[in-house]
Amino acid sequence: MALLDEVLDANGGMDRWRRVQRFTVHMSIGGALLARKRKARLLKEIVAKGSIETQSVRLTGFKATDECATYRPDRVAIERLNGTVLQTRNEPRAAFLQYTEDALWDDLDLAYFGGLSVWNCLTIPLLLGHPEIRTEELAPWREGGGEWQRLRAIFPPYITTHSSAQIFCFDNARLQRRADYRLGAMGGTLVADYSSAHQKFSGIIVPTLRRSLEVGHDGAVVPKPALIDIEIFDVSFD
Repeated sequence: MALLDEVLDANGGMDRWRRVQRFTVHMSIGGALLARKRKARLLKEIVAKGSIETQSVRLTGFKATDECATYRPDRVAIERLNGTVLQTRNEPRAAFLQYTEDALWDDLDLAYFGGLSVWNCLTIPLLLGHPEIRTEELAPWREGGGEWQRLRAIFPPYITTHSSAQIFCFDNARLQRRADYRLGAMGGTLVADYSSAHQKFSGIIVPTLRRSLEVGHDGAVVPKPALIDIEIFDVSFD
């Protein structure tokens, strides 16, 4: 069996994945990157509801108790819970990637980054079974005394991710342990995204802890501080 097939089966299977359409997740997103952008507390206690197929996410707990943020790759907004639109931005990725590393974010930038991060957390690695995501097996990766199997994935332009090319590492149980990609929010900085504390929710395996660490020019991972620190408390798929 190919590595991709083993990964898909170990993380819930494509039969189950094709039957789910939505997710709801209670989670926290923090880290040095958000602190640098002066948004350190805004994603610390959020509930996100999203669609798996349409890449849309609604974040509550984002700012005021009566406000939420909505994310789609082509539009982000800050809204009242009753649907009243307070701020909006079309084509947010283009604006987002124009910032320098030291530039501060506004709330719409954070809505874009938060929505994108949530959607990726809840769909990968089963998203790799998408017929238009190209994958190839690479040589194993040795780290911490163990050996991880690797897949390189190339995402089509209409699937928005942190990076169109990523390398994923899986342990012997075929659970995701690391992903390497270039983070546009950091001017293309190479990042190693570590996953742990995997749990099953509604038949789907989700790593509940993620730490994104910068990779230096020499290829060594910088252990502190975490650029992005994610903790997932609860998830449901339906």
